[in-house]
Amino acid sequence: MDFDCKSVEREMRTGNLDFHRPIDPEVKRSTGIHKAEIAFTLSLEILLFCCLDTPAPHPRTNFLEASLSLRTRALLLFILIFSTAGIVRAQQEQGWFRTGTGIGEEKPRISVPDFVARSEEAKSHATLFTTVVRDDLSFSGIVDLVSPSYYPTEALSQPGELRNLTWTDAPLNSNFVAFGYFTETSAEVVISAWMYDVRNPSTQAVVGKVYRGNPTDVQVRKFAHQFADEIVNKLSGGASSIASTQIAFISARAGNKELWIMDYDGSNQHALTSLGSISLTPRWSPDASRIAFTCFAPANGVISAQICMYSMDTNKLVSFARYKSTNTSPTWSPDGSQVMFSSSMQGNPELYVTDPSGNRPKRLTFSSNGANTSPAWNPKTGQSVAFVSDRGGVPQLYLMNADGTDPRKLDLPDMGYVIDPAWSPNGQLLAFSWRRPSGNYDLYIMEVASRSIREITRDSGRNERPSWAPDGRHIVFESTRGGSRQIWVMLADGSEARQLTTKGHNESPNWSTK
Repeated sequence: MDFDCKSVEREMRTGNLDFHRPIDPEVKRSTGIHKAEIAFTLSLEILLFCCLDTPAPHPRTNFLEASLSLRTRALLLFILIFSTAGIVRAQQEQGWFRTGTGIGEEKPRISVPDFVARSEEAKSHATLFTTVVRDDLSFSGIVDLVSPSYYPTEALSQPGELRNLTWTDAPLNSNFVAFGYFTETSAEVVISAWMYDVRNPSTQAVVGKVYRGNPTDVQVRKFAHQFADEIVNKLSGGASSIASTQIAFISARAGNKELWIMDYDGSNQHALTSLGSISLTPRWSPDASRIAFTCFAPANGVISAQICMYSMDTNKLVSFARYKSTNTSPTWSPDGSQVMFSSSMQGNPELYVTDPSGNRPKRLTFSSNGANTSPAWNPKTGQSVAFVSDRGGVPQLYLMNADGTDPRKLDLPDMGYVIDPAWSPNGQLLAFSWRRPSGNYDLYIMEVASRSIREITRDSGRNERPSWAPDGRHIVFESTRGGSRQIWVMLADGSEARQLTTKGHNESPNWSTK
């Protein structure tokens, strides 16, 4: 019989390949191989040799000799099959993850030469502005920042000085160049900033801005964040940018756990409250005008966990109704008209929803055999809520409609302890902390529709309380990877982790929506 690999599939489908020949009884006893096994493994062997483009054994090969090697050859085929399946699964995972986060797409190359100081007073602020813009763009996840070591030595301060070929030729190979100049007096700083597409013959700037303000480090950093946001917005097709956002968190550096905020890159850290007790779980409102958080305050003469509300407009606490027992873990509806939280006001910790002042609480969950907490409202649809419940014995991830109906468990491929669900801005992905039976608290991302899961931290300290940036490409979280509990930020695939806090103990970060 001639084994023609091009016709093997056709022959096997029609049954013309017959391997069911008699087996010597001694062979059967000594090897344990039966006719059906040989038919199957020889069929696999032929496929393997076809795949590898090598000759198959002649059908008249001594059958004892052939049968002893069939299993080894079949094993090779199985390895090939499962390796291919693994590649397919990895490609599928990369597909949903790339779609959900935008990470992994091709990045344009951008150069940011030093901004030029037109006066001695402007030098330090020009350097600060350049550094912040580069850092923002480098961490944006959508551009490839060209190393400044490749930049030409000639200053570039205004469009008339731009020579495209200088920036498009190797080794720079830039697609865009951002540049500008500073003037400064004791009363005002003026920044002229542009970004050009150096591969497009048009002389029109992609971005052109003039910033005027107080000549302070804080103001210059703010302008730099705004310019970086303009660039990211243009290059991402209008997607959200994060350089001007803030992160709320809890810090005990002054002795008590108070509510703090900082810029997204860790600068400008400062306390908002001085309650002298314990604060937990801050959550920004959708318009970033308020922060709901857990505080310990008196209710009916008893100090207990309550929901507190801080106004960024008035820079002080505003009224939120108080209830007996324990009230924790607030979250906002996407339109800001409702607040959901966990409360034991009626005995068992259940989820309730109120208006933004805490009035007219409505109970949503009814599971007398377990606690329900950590609600996370889908920011895109507003129709579903993820939460944590131990109604099954240990804390697990659940999903329900926003009105409390149809609660169902989000099954995971392993046992363990799940906490801290957080939705991505597009409402497709859930980040959460999961302590598996044999491991550490680590962060995972689930595509809810397919239940596909990706681990984004592994055994680098205890990693908890993830919160998504509004661009969907970054996550802030708390971690003990450096020894003490601190706030870290990273790209949503787990890469480029950066520590934001260093003083005292810091936890429970939450990223502002704008």
